[in-house]
Amino acid sequence: MRSLQLQKSLMNNQPYYLLGLLVGLLLGCNSPDPNIDSESEQASTKTLTKVTLQLNWFPEAEHGGYYAAALHGFFEEEGLEVEILPGGPNSPVIQQLVSSQAEFVVGNADQVLTSRAKDSEAVALFAPLQNSPRCIMVHEAAGIESLADLKNMTLGMSAGRAFALYMQKHLSMENVTLVGYPGSPAVFVNDETFGQQAYVFSEPFVATKLGAKPLALMVSDIGYNPYTSLLITTQQRIDTDNELVQKMIRASKKGWIQYLKDSEKTNQHIHSLNEEMGLDILAYGAKVLQDLCLPDSASQEHLGAMNLQRWTDLRDQLIEIELIDSSVDPAAAFLK
Repeated sequence: MRSLQLQKSLMNNQPYYLLGLLVGLLLGCNSPDPNIDSESEQASTKTLTKVTLQLNWFPEAEHGGYYAAALHGFFEEEGLEVEILPGGPNSPVIQQLVSSQAEFVVGNADQVLTSRAKDSEAVALFAPLQNSPRCIMVHEAAGIESLADLKNMTLGMSAGRAFALYMQKHLSMENVTLVGYPGSPAVFVNDETFGQQAYVFSEPFVATKLGAKPLALMVSDIGYNPYTSLLITTQQRIDTDNELVQKMIRASKKGWIQYLKDSEKTNQHIHSLNEEMGLDILAYGAKVLQDLCLPDSASQEHLGAMNLQRWTDLRDQLIEIELIDSSVDPAAAFLK
């Protein structure tokens, strides 16, 4: 019955029906084909170049710009599908790089130079943290106001690390007992004679939440200030696929600019990957990173830039503490 009524209605209004049919056909010719869009999108996905970025630690604020580049589509805009792998204590990122387990890794400038002394050909591409976040965390009540005042205490610090060797070379550290890095502020909060290595945007915040009153003494204050959280690859990759390298640099820089501008969405993602990193500590970390990434109110255009003098100074410091020799060329350690 409903079919018959429809036919009668169409016959009675034939001119209007034909006009509507013609308009529909014309519009149909100009409308996008959903199948074509789908195929195009699939083709675009297939053309993405897959690469791996290996982190030096568990996901946290120091990696924020790289996660922002993935989350906000900056890697994809460059035709890249980047898998970001978390690290952990003593992550051998340079070994993973030279053994082709990852095309790119995150590490620090001293790691680049010490590895080049062993013929790694690691090359720094981009330096988001212009100033090192490395600090020594002590209690306010201990009466220690600078690194030169470190004495009569126990210090949790990774023996053999470049910054630790530099401190031992340049500080008297009278009656300081060195023990291994504890990994968290748990020991610190219960012992006012205990200090430990830290990153300024991490452990001091946690210690404060646990009821302590920490003071962060920056290792950069005594002149040891390597670029940190570098994007690193090999000279071979630069020589054979410089286009890929440049794409990775451009996307990473956009990611860091985004993270420093608005970290909220990225911090939520980092928290989902590492629940120990609460949203409050991540927000604090993003705030502290502003001055570490853009010191002296530097413009965003200079974000990630490196210069030969900084690398040469670091090379000389590493020679002084006998981790490398003069054969290591600082000019070859970073991309100009």
